[in-house]
Amino acid sequence: MSTSATCSSEFCNAGWAEVLTHMSPYGYANFGIAFGLGLSVVGAAWGIWLTGSSLVGAAVKAPRIRSKNLISVIFCEATAIYGVIMAIILANKVKKPDEATYYLDEDWDFAGFYYAGYGMFSAGLSVGLTNIASGISVGIAGSSCAIADAQDPSLFVKILIVEIFASALGIFGIIVGIIQSNSCTFPISALG
Repeated sequence: MSTSATCSSEFCNAGWAEVLTHMSPYGYANFGIAFGLGLSVVGAAWGIWLTGSSLVGAAVKAPRIRSKNLISVIFCEATAIYGVIMAIILANKVKKPDEATYYLDEDWDFAGFYYAGYGMFSAGLSVGLTNIASGISVGIAGSSCAIADAQDPSLFVKILIVEIFASALGIFGIIVGIIQSNSCTFPISALG
C-alpha cells in the first residue's frame, strides 16, 4: 500500500473511516461473497416464512392446495440457490500472490488489486440485496396464491404467473452480479 495513507492509531482502528480505508481487498472480496450468500439465504427464508404460513393457514379451509402450492416454496428456495451460485463464482476469482511476503512490492498493481476487491464486494452485495427483494416478493405472491387458490381453484395459474415474474428479480440480480465481477481479477505478481 502507498505510504501516504497513515494510521492515527497503532492498529488502524481509530474510527470506521480508518478501518475501511486500510482493509485488505481480500477482505472486501470475502465480505462480498458472504453478503451475497448470506442475504440470499435470508431472502429465501423470509419468502418461505411468508408463503408457508399462508399455505398452512389456507390448507385448513381447502386441504387440496397443500401439494400444488409447494411450488411457491420452491421458487423462494431458488433465491438461496442464486446466492450459492454467485458465491462459487466469486470465490473462484480470489487468487493469492505467487510470492508470499508480508509487504507487496512497490511495482504491484495496487489499482487492479483494489478494483478486484471492491468489484467483488459490490457484486456480492448486489446479488444479496436483489435476492432479499426477490425472496420477499415471491413470498408475498406465494402467500396470495395459496389464499386465492383456497377460495377459487381457477386463480392458481394466474397468480403463479405473477410469482414467476417476482422470481425473475433474483435472476436479474445474478446477471448483474456476474457482469460486475467479470473484470475483477486479482493480480498474482508485480507489474515489473
